[in-house]
Amino acid sequence: MKKHFLLAFTLLGALVSGFGCSGRVDTISVSASENLSPNITEEVRRAENMIEKAPQSSAGYISLASAYIKLCRETGDLTFNSKAQESIDLGLLAAPADADLKKLNATLMLSGHRFAEARALGKELEREFPSDPFVLGILTDANLELGDYPLGATYAQKMVDARPNSASYARAAHVRSLYGDHEGAVRMYTLAAKTADPNDLEAQAWCLVQLGKEYWRNGKYTESGRVNDEALQILPNYHLALFGKGRAVASLGDLAAAVGYLADAQTRVPSMETVILLGEVYERLGDADGAAKQAEIVQSEEILGGHFDKHRLAHYWADNGVNLDSALEIAQADYAVQKDIYASDTLAWCLFKKGRYAEANHFIAEAMRLGTRDARLYYHAGMIEQALGHRSAAKRHLQTALRTNPAFDLTQAEAAKRVLRDL
Repeated sequence: MKKHFLLAFTLLGALVSGFGCSGRVDTISVSASENLSPNITEEVRRAENMIEKAPQSSAGYISLASAYIKLCRETGDLTFNSKAQESIDLGLLAAPADADLKKLNATLMLSGHRFAEARALGKELEREFPSDPFVLGILTDANLELGDYPLGATYAQKMVDARPNSASYARAAHVRSLYGDHEGAVRMYTLAAKTADPNDLEAQAWCLVQLGKEYWRNGKYTESGRVNDEALQILPNYHLALFGKGRAVASLGDLAAAVGYLADAQTRVPSMETVILLGEVYERLGDADGAAKQAEIVQSEEILGGHFDKHRLAHYWADNGVNLDSALEIAQADYAVQKDIYASDTLAWCLFKKGRYAEANHFIAEAMRLGTRDARLYYHAGMIEQALGHRSAAKRHLQTALRTNPAFDLTQAEAAKRVLRDL
């Protein structure tokens, strides 16, 4: 399934600066908190002071937007991205040619899943700055999300060549993971974590969370838990690391510990993925009330915070055979915009649940075209092949899913085992 990759991914490394903007931004009051890095909240205050002292300079607006984007990454609160957009928009009104403002604008386009717009703006910037690492990063992200993997990989390599640092290593890791190179992805994510800005705690922790996710996807749950622990040492109470740690220990069978981590993550930054996994853990523990409460939260849709949560909701509905028309509608809309492997997978799974097996088979083939080591893709392929009567292919895919990541989903992994027993 999709992950909140771009929210943090697009601003790893140094942020840009520039000049020539006018206007004012009504800022959100940000106070120091145990949940936020003090250096980021201080960036907001400094940027506000810059605007107060020099309202005609774009530097303050760029700094303020950058700080808000960091806050969004750290807290999961999309309101901060909205405030960043306000700052950028005011700057672009006064200085529409300002390249640094355009770069930040492209970053927010990516975070808002406006990938075609981000790619167009990135191409415009590339003509002026053909070797700029930030621009190359924008074009890497946009092309990967739009499903143009060869071009995205080319831009990722250009970015590494131009500036081998945390931002470029993280993108190289993502590309390697997509193409099924687990060992290469681990090396690159490890490099990304080691070279992250020591003053950007969230960037360091985020890289470790991505490394933990790569380990988990390949069934290495102990390693996944370890690097998420490292992330929590760097940034205590980091919601992404709490989720990653909870998922790792749940996969290892320590369900009681998983409840603690996942409930903490849900309290800090509610997300559809956390709510669903916590519900599955409660169900495995025999806590019917806890599972029912989580299901009620999911069905209320009150926690939908953006594109990813809606995407995950479509998966949840398809997994449980409910609201299938709405799930398919979400999947079709997703695919119309992106056509990446995960949009193809979601559409395939929803079509399968609607009994449209031949169509589902077409889209799951698209989803698997890179050889990505994702057990959920193999599971969906196996179930589709089984429905089509292709027993040998179904068995092969389901075995690969469980061999790659035996606990890829606490509920669906059990379904895979049941089907395998009957093949």
